[in-house]
Amino acid sequence: MIATDHLRALLQSAERDPVLVVIEGRAEVIAAGRLAAEEYRGALEVVTREELVRRIGESPSERELDEQAALLDTAISELGA
Repeated sequence: MIATDHLRALLQSAERDPVLVVIEGRAEVIAAGRLAAEEYRGALEVVTREELVRRIGESPSERELDEQAALLDTAISELGA
């Protein structure tokens, strides 16, 4: 569900305070302020750009992106999302 492309999109997002969420079985990068919108009610917040940068930096390697995507995907799978 979570792929390196999602993390790359999060790091490159022009949104204000971007966050990666899972909603209805798909991952999407949105502005944190949109979490309160009806269309995102029930969305699972996976990681913010700020959190991701703290974990792997602003210019991570492909390997770091792959590892982080795998960790986040496993965490979501364990939640049953």
